[in-house]
Amino acid sequence: MMDKQLGSSADDIYLSIIIPVYNEQASITECSRRLTDTIQNIGVQYELIFVDDGSQDRSLSILTELQKQDDHVKVVSFARNHGHQLAVTAGLDYASGDAIVIIDADLQDPPELIPAMLDKYREGYDVVYGKRISREGDSAFKKATAWGFYRLLNKLTSCYIPPDTGDFRLVSRKAADAVRGMREHNRFLRGIFAWIGFRQTAVEFERDKRFAGETKYPLGKMLKLAGDGVFSFSLKPLGWIALSGVGAAAAGIVWLLGLLILALAGRAGGDFGFLLSLVCAIFIECTGWILAALGVVGMYVGRIYQEVQGRPLYLVASSSGFDSGAYKKS
Repeated sequence: MMDKQLGSSADDIYLSIIIPVYNEQASITECSRRLTDTIQNIGVQYELIFVDDGSQDRSLSILTELQKQDDHVKVVSFARNHGHQLAVTAGLDYASGDAIVIIDADLQDPPELIPAMLDKYREGYDVVYGKRISREGDSAFKKATAWGFYRLLNKLTSCYIPPDTGDFRLVSRKAADAVRGMREHNRFLRGIFAWIGFRQTAVEFERDKRFAGETKYPLGKMLKLAGDGVFSFSLKPLGWIALSGVGAAAAGIVWLLGLLILALAGRAGGDFGFLLSLVCAIFIECTGWILAALGVVGMYVGRIYQEVQGRPLYLVASSSGFDSGAYKKS
């Protein structure tokens, strides 16, 4: 295995590439081939860190065979499925490179963009993120919701999260170490990378269709990821609850004063109409608002509960190809 040679010149850069994998048996071999061809053409030393996120197909066995054939390939296997964001986190923990690339195994993000990212890194940028100018293969619904989500998120948060970006990016060792020190469980990594600051820039690209298989982010997982983005980087929903509570109270006072005026004027309806309006106000307006408010508060409280439990972010069943221990902080 080629030893890592640290240094400040471009030729001495050691590049780690993190590839989270979940049921990607049809894409792994092609992904490894394209990454290998791309990096060998650059002429830098490298490692390919595949993180198997509890796959239920043949992904792990394929990765194990690849590792036996190529010393550049390293494999981390989770004890169970922990999710894409934690698979990337594990990759960051195990990576030893001066620069680190995060890329999915489905080949929607082109490995051939890595040289351009590396050029930006050599210019002194700590985070170089891929910015999509088109999304081939995505449905109109997904494109529209993604467009709206990033713009809404930037209205809510105090840090700017670049729109039309995913987790595909290159980060310096300095930036990776900063992110590794943040061990929250409900992770929204593209937001975390934006929050740490440092010098950042974009490299634009056209996103391809999946090489094979189906998306690992159906609507339910997309909604959870969106929730993690909002609740991890904004307290504004709590402020909205307070404002809506004041608004509801003010509306109730106005409504009550209106009824009193009508009663004094002798123009109020019968008891049945009054009781009906009262029941509607209680069960539709007040109860619905209270339950919605409790739901928002519960999202924050639930995250606090998960953090104080102190459980590790992920559990590793096995790893292969590593000469030294990985970053173990949990």
